[in-house]
Amino acid sequence: MRNVLLIASAVLAATGLAGCAGSAEPSAGGTTPAAAPTNPCKADDFKVTGDFGAAPKVEIPSCKPTEELIIKDLVVGTGAEVTKGTTATVNYQLTTFSDKKVLDSSFKRGKPFDVENVGQAPVIDGWNEGIVGLKEQGRRLLIVPPAKGYGEGGNGIQPNETLVFVIDGVKVTPAA
Repeated sequence: MRNVLLIASAVLAATGLAGCAGSAEPSAGGTTPAAAPTNPCKADDFKVTGDFGAAPKVEIPSCKPTEELIIKDLVVGTGAEVTKGTTATVNYQLTTFSDKKVLDSSFKRGKPFDVENVGQAPVIDGWNEGIVGLKEQGRRLLIVPPAKGYGEGGNGIQPNETLVFVIDGVKVTPAA
């Protein structure tokens, strides 16, 4: 019987399952972390649920973050379209890719955010590029790579973090 337990322990250790039975957390003894995913993320890998105007639920996939800005309309709006120079009033939620945490949400604050002079606004490049074309009453998914986000970090963002935004177009105001 002792040999069976030793063999079972060896198999569990070799497969990285030792200490994990009945728990989603790795044991304190430390198991070898799973290999990082090698397939780059695509827009359709991200699952977003919830209706326009309400805080979304975002599921972050197990894929490798891309170096490209990903833009996907989840709901195509029916109103005015954001163009360079306009003011976009939006609601948004920011989820960090690495730890899958909601870091910021205007939905939860109950106050939309104004992006004045889109294209030259004092926001991250991913927003200046990524909200162009969003229409009122539309919902958009933006996956922002570090180079178009906060890069080395800041504002509570870890260095080289990929940012996942869900953005609702509330109102578009033409440039003055």
